[in-house]
Amino acid sequence: MAAFGNGQRRPGRAKRNGASARRNGPARPNGVYAALDLGTNNCRLLVARPQRDGFRVVDAFSRIVRLGEGLSASGMLSDQAMARTLDALKVCASKIRRRGATQVRAVATEACRRARNCETFLARVKSETGIELEIISQDEEAKLAIYGCAPLIDPEVPDILLFDIGGGSTEVCWLKAARAKGGAARRLTGSDLSLYAWSSIPIGVISMAERFGGRDLTPGDYDAMVDVMREAMSDFTELSDLGGAVAGGEVQMLGTSGTVTTLVGVHFDLPRYDRSFVDGSYLDMDTVHRICRRIAAMSYGERADHACIGVERADLVVAGCAILTALCGFWPAERLRVADRGLREGMLYTMMHGTDRRSSRRRPQSRA
Repeated sequence: MAAFGNGQRRPGRAKRNGASARRNGPARPNGVYAALDLGTNNCRLLVARPQRDGFRVVDAFSRIVRLGEGLSASGMLSDQAMARTLDALKVCASKIRRRGATQVRAVATEACRRARNCETFLARVKSETGIELEIISQDEEAKLAIYGCAPLIDPEVPDILLFDIGGGSTEVCWLKAARAKGGAARRLTGSDLSLYAWSSIPIGVISMAERFGGRDLTPGDYDAMVDVMREAMSDFTELSDLGGAVAGGEVQMLGTSGTVTTLVGVHFDLPRYDRSFVDGSYLDMDTVHRICRRIAAMSYGERADHACIGVERADLVVAGCAILTALCGFWPAERLRVADRGLREGMLYTMMHGTDRRSSRRRPQSRA
């Protein structure tokens, strides 16, 4: 997909691409692989070994760092945000070294794409942790999310709407699945999916919450956030005819983000977050809207006290619900499948199966 002159995709504009994401290569039979995803809000790591049916996770880490806090107003990564993120990355580097990872990929997304001081930050990361962060394009981010979420896609429904609500942007992908020869059922991989239309909306939970506030919100504030997201998505919805396919019941919807996983926890009143329960679960569309409104009606204190929201997400989750409400309003599929997976799993898959063009990476060096 072609980028515009400044190297960034025009906000909200849909792009069509008939080419498939298919690439084939020999699988690596052994070794330890590490995938690190530094987003606008979270720092996440998975360390895994290949298995016949995928991979086995041997270590993991996740921490909310809010790297993009204040970025919308200043265009810069703040000293406090960089310090929080460096602390998390030092933990990641320690885990990578301790597990003896021989193949490592570490990527940064929207916050680092936008920040004017990102090169200074990347140099500090390399100096203090040994991790070499790669700022990936929006196209690459979408491709990796597709590979990571592919196992949750129903092969019997050919059209897929996949979205990822991030801290600084929301990625929306319309995918088409290749039909199995002879009608045989199988588990999909990223190689079975073609990217038909795609858009990166420059609105995420941090940028939305900073615009409207995240603590004391009125119903009017919530409706205004929904309207902002609808307006930002207008180009994509006008240029794609996905709505007709949704109306005909021919589209499955898959969401990956802290927002959608939080909805599952709140809906089922989980005493604590449980990934094994959440990943792959379904919510019907009426439930999605009801839980979004329930969360939006909570006070800040109620959100902070909830076991599946907590203090770290209490000021962001309403913004995420508003973004989700706008998405589901445009495309009211029958139900939403929830994925607690994405870029890290996509990176592991592409490294292990030889489809990562930059898969030869050194592990972080020891620091005195």
